[in-house]
Amino acid sequence: MRLLEFVRGGSGLRYNFREVFEMTTNEVEAAALAMEASARAKLAELLLRSLEDVSDEEIARLWAEEALRRDEELDSGNATARDAEDVFRDLRARFL
Repeated sequence: MRLLEFVRGGSGLRYNFREVFEMTTNEVEAAALAMEASARAKLAELLLRSLEDVSDEEIARLWAEEALRRDEELDSGNATARDAEDVFRDLRARFL
């Protein structure tokens, strides 16, 4: 089977294909975590999309509905907003 090999080079990561017969989940995870954040985000989106059979248009429609629902909750007082800086600070404190 052909898998993507991630190789750290002088200008960041470059991608080489290599023939492998077995790659463990831990090896795949390590390779993914070695990627730059933007590449990891693209990979995460690709993997999440592979789990469901929903078109790009349907995803956009669902996110628009979710945004409207959240806006209505804020307007009605059923939800409160937090500054993104506070949320990220709390996440860093909890997980890093």
